[in-house]
Amino acid sequence: MIRPILRGKKTTCTNERNESFGIGVVRETAERFVLAPELITARGILFNCDCMLLFSGMRSESVDLVFADPPFNLGKDYGTHRVHDAHSEEHYLLWCKQWLSECIRVLKPGGSLFIYNIPKWQISIGAYLNERLQFRHWIAITMKNNYPRGNRLYPAHYGLLYYVKGKDFKFNRLRVPIPTCRHCGKELRDYGGHRDKLNPAGLNLTDYWDDTSPVRHSKFKKRTANELKPVIPRRAILIASNEGDIVLDPFGGGESTFEEAEQHGRYWIGSEIGDCTAIGQRLSGLLPYERLTPDSKLVRVFIEPAQVLPMLKRTSAS
Repeated sequence: MIRPILRGKKTTCTNERNESFGIGVVRETAERFVLAPELITARGILFNCDCMLLFSGMRSESVDLVFADPPFNLGKDYGTHRVHDAHSEEHYLLWCKQWLSECIRVLKPGGSLFIYNIPKWQISIGAYLNERLQFRHWIAITMKNNYPRGNRLYPAHYGLLYYVKGKDFKFNRLRVPIPTCRHCGKELRDYGGHRDKLNPAGLNLTDYWDDTSPVRHSKFKKRTANELKPVIPRRAILIASNEGDIVLDPFGGGESTFEEAEQHGRYWIGSEIGDCTAIGQRLSGLLPYERLTPDSKLVRVFIEPAQVLPMLKRTSAS
């Protein structure tokens, strides 16, 4: 199996506070070992590993929503030698199909899959998914800058693909505030004289999002690469899941997905191959505490949870 994003030797996290919990995983060589979590919260588990290792320990049809923001293969610096972001198109797309097939496998019937990437890759990713899931939307995510790009048009949007597994899926309608001028405060449109007929809660969310530019300035981000604005995973989570559902993000990055899931009553599972320090720092600012063992609902997602059950029993007894 090709792992184009992984470089160097695989290492597993050994956080002393959480080493009592681990999941059994099997590599392609049939070698078995325990993968320990980097962080356990009231509603989530984070693993510092390649996402394919995490997938190998998960049951099929076990999560309700997958949100994936993979590297874009643009040669970006992710602050770690374990991420290599410059491969041939064939190599990159083969890798994408590997983790996409795992996303589909672990997704429950009726579950939703969101993929954030640039249009160049979304075309091929969409073609692959069209044969396996049901297409819902290509959501255009606008980019605000207009830097010159030689003999090419400036790429002013990224894509957020939205697919579902089966016809019986969850969908929650969202509304957004009526746009106003940031200088004078007046509304930007007159709505053809029908302003009085608009819903007081705001406008229906469309598949064009113009308030979602990435966090680029070093003053506001916690890692070298750009960070996803939290509103993007937040809307995906609110649109396609309910409280108590399980959200998976195989590319943790700046932890926007985990934070939004935790704040909106969802359980979450994630992996990040790079340094997870910033993720822990951001989550610690909003969570009441860090758990020593995960919620039993999350434990059941994994193929070999037996090793954690004795610890859960001891914890509950005390």
